[in-house]
Amino acid sequence: MSGSSATATPILANAENRYEVTRSDLPLSCPMPGMALWNSHPKVYLPIVEDGGESVCAYCGARYVLRD
Repeated sequence: MSGSSATATPILANAENRYEVTRSDLPLSCPMPGMALWNSHPKVYLPIVEDGGESVCAYCGARYVLRD
């Protein structure tokens, strides 16, 4: 995503069910920073490294896959 974060359109929380993330996104939380939070659930941290590179959010079922 390019451009200023002040003008960037936020990602809709819970809009997808699979997200690829990198180590720069750690610690991983759902919803992630930059997601619109008004229609989401409480922030939870997901132990993606300890989970072997994949974690699933217990609230919304979003699957996170560690790319690197």
